[in-house]
Amino acid sequence: MEHKLTFKDYNEALKQDKLLGLKCKKCGAITVPPKIICGSCISADIDIVELSGKGKIQTFTTVFVPPEGREAEAPYIIVMVELDEGPWLMGNLAGVDPAKVTMDIIGKQVKMGHAVFPGDKYSAGDAARPLFSIVA
Repeated sequence: MEHKLTFKDYNEALKQDKLLGLKCKKCGAITVPPKIICGSCISADIDIVELSGKGKIQTFTTVFVPPEGREAEAPYIIVMVELDEGPWLMGNLAGVDPAKVTMDIIGKQVKMGHAVFPGDKYSAGDAARPLFSIVA
């Protein structure tokens, strides 16, 4: 079985603020980040689609004790965003002070950009990740 959308291609698209996902031809579900099969019905009959990168915050957490190699970034906020197209995607939240964040951010509309995070001893090197900001 072959990957329709490799992590490398997904990562390169993120660096251009493009969010790519996979749409299942069998059930219509959208899967993001990329997997080899549909996350809903396990069909391999999938197509690459570009998503809007817009959605709303469903939940969040503030990281005070980061993983090894990312100590300089703490504290930071991680959000789970329900994209307008349906799937949920995790990313960092920019523009909100982690010391002052409250439950009021849940339900807020966000748009996606990206940030490139350095690799650590557990990764294959630098990689782009979704970086969300609240839409005014």
